[in-house]
Amino acid sequence: MAVEIRFRRPAEHEQLLVLLTGKDGPFRANYEALLFAAALGRRKERRVPFEKSGELIRYALVENRPYGDVLIDLIAAAEVPDDAKILGDDRLADRLRIFEEYANGGLHCLQGEINTRGSRDLVAIVSSLVLDALTPAVDQDDDPVKDMLDALEW
Repeated sequence: MAVEIRFRRPAEHEQLLVLLTGKDGPFRANYEALLFAAALGRRKERRVPFEKSGELIRYALVENRPYGDVLIDLIAAAEVPDDAKILGDDRLADRLRIFEEYANGGLHCLQGEINTRGSRDLVAIVSSLVLDALTPAVDQDDDPVKDMLDALEW
């Protein structure tokens, strides 16, 4: 019998996860909230290790969703760009640890946004963070997508 792969969620953010996945929350499941939080944590360069874990989440939930496992792989590859072996089957535990720590960092960012705004309208907060990520800063001269396209030889 094969061992089912699981990943951790930080115990210190259990209440936030309940809010994010509750009736008025922007996500239907904890794994969805953690995928968003990991992307946010990576974007904000906030990787926060943790020891105490809440209930574990089955990796199959992420693996069977469009782009879930791809996001985990991309975050790990971006974290250790000089180590292509990070994407090997035998390194899934390493990729999951990186993902968990960025998710924790992203949850810290979300909690900070709630505290700063004094609002519990999580849909509005998450929407605002997504829009911020998609909108280049006014003083930002470089556009990473444009730079990648310009680097291609057509």
